[in-house]
Amino acid sequence: MWGGRKLGLSGGWFLSVLGPGGRSTQAARPLISSAVYAKNQLSWTLQVKPEVFNEYRTMWFKSCRITFSYLNRIKNFRYPWVKLYSTSQTTVDSGEVKTFVALAHKWWDEQGVYGPLHSMNDLRVPFIRDHLLKTIPNHQPGKPLSGMKILDVGCGGGLLTEPLGRLGASVIGIDPVDENIKTARCHKSFDPVLDKRIEYRVCSLEEIVEETAETFDAVVASEVVEHVIDIETFLQCCCQVLKPGGSLFITTINKTQLSYALGIVFSEQIAGIVPKGTHTWEKFVSPETLESILESNGLSVQTVVGMLYNPFSGYWHWTENTSLNYVAHAVKSRVQEHPMSAEFVLKRETEELQATACTNPAVHEELKK
Repeated sequence: MWGGRKLGLSGGWFLSVLGPGGRSTQAARPLISSAVYAKNQLSWTLQVKPEVFNEYRTMWFKSCRITFSYLNRIKNFRYPWVKLYSTSQTTVDSGEVKTFVALAHKWWDEQGVYGPLHSMNDLRVPFIRDHLLKTIPNHQPGKPLSGMKILDVGCGGGLLTEPLGRLGASVIGIDPVDENIKTARCHKSFDPVLDKRIEYRVCSLEEIVEETAETFDAVVASEVVEHVIDIETFLQCCCQVLKPGGSLFITTINKTQLSYALGIVFSEQIAGIVPKGTHTWEKFVSPETLESILESNGLSVQTVVGMLYNPFSGYWHWTENTSLNYVAHAVKSRVQEHPMSAEFVLKRETEELQATACTNPAVHEELKK
């Protein structure tokens, strides 16, 4: 018999120990099936009569597994006409926030835990600059990105925000961690030029998506998507705030066995390059998955290039292998297609048929019949 045990999303199937012959040593209970939903955990309490279990245990067990899997699909399914973003929902992981709060004072220590991100600027800043310059017919020497408005999502202490501001762009950096923004504002204040070009806000992307719809020439999400709890909603919001023809730049970690071995086991647990618990392998995303989500939101992926970090030299270099880190550049379609309703299509076809009937007597006589 299965006693009143819970089957959670992160748990598994917990079965009570069966007695000889598959019979439970517990007393018989009536057949009951109930569901409890508490916060983010869906729990099922299942109880069944011993005789029902003995006769149909194989079929009943498979049925429960199928039902549980199907309910998960229902939970994750979203209708295409429902807006995914709102100020009441968030892609921010509270557990990730706690990790970054503890490290907020270390952002500008180039020899500390964020040293690899400082070094990554040698690749990601020229990558962003060069791709954006292709969209600017004329640019000013020394300020090539002048006139461009960029959103840096998950800006942290401003390690990428400041270099983009120095290239002449007007940059808004957002981060849900208040301590990160305090560090970024403090560091920016030492440069009067950056103080005018850069604005920092403590918020998530979902909180500003409606007020900044189609506002930015470029959105940068560097080392961010592997920390959000809903990548599809996050990427849709990125698309919403982009102007038609705008660029989205993402750097993240591929979801491979190699990324688990080197990105988590070696980097966090052995070498200590990054603090333990910084990354969760299940949140990593492959270039194929990323491209699929972006294309479904009207963005076309232009470039995907691998990046490799050498922990001994402390430098990054480009590589054709995307098994570990990679950067992706996508462009939002300039023409947004709007699906036509069935009523509109039927009305248009009827009007076309009537117009044909007026000019063709044979068709007109056929319609009368």
